[in-house]
Amino acid sequence: MAFVHNVEIVWDELIDAFSSGQGNRVYFLDNQTGEIFFVPTTLEDDEFWRQMESNRERFLEIPRFDYSVERQIMNGFIGAIEDAGLKKLLGSSVNGRKPFGNLNDILSFFPEELARLKEIKDEFLTSRVRQWLEVNNLFTAETLSVSLSRI
Repeated sequence: MAFVHNVEIVWDELIDAFSSGQGNRVYFLDNQTGEIFFVPTTLEDDEFWRQMESNRERFLEIPRFDYSVERQIMNGFIGAIEDAGLKKLLGSSVNGRKPFGNLNDILSFFPEELARLKEIKDEFLTSRVRQWLEVNNLFTAETLSVSLSRI
């Protein structure tokens, strides 16, 4: 079994980094301090990037937000909706067909469905973060589930 780092990480900051859609930022986790920080992708400091590369075991790059997975989640969510009219409206919105509206605006009239979508997204993101933490030897599945149950 690999060594597991014992470092305190602010869960909300980690979730924010994982879910950030800002392509002009690269997020990192310092696995010695638990600090989460970002740098602009346009940073032209070669020495900084060399340091990050040579210390990549310490400074772990947090994976970028994956829009293709978001689309899969949305399509699965829409496919499970029983209301045919809402299903068609959301399908048009996701596929960009006019007339379309903002998905959250549409779902604001359907609070149960909005809550269900939020739960699906939260479960997916939590699972993704857990896997990443375990792969990087920051937590085992057992210690992470105990830690999260305290939140």
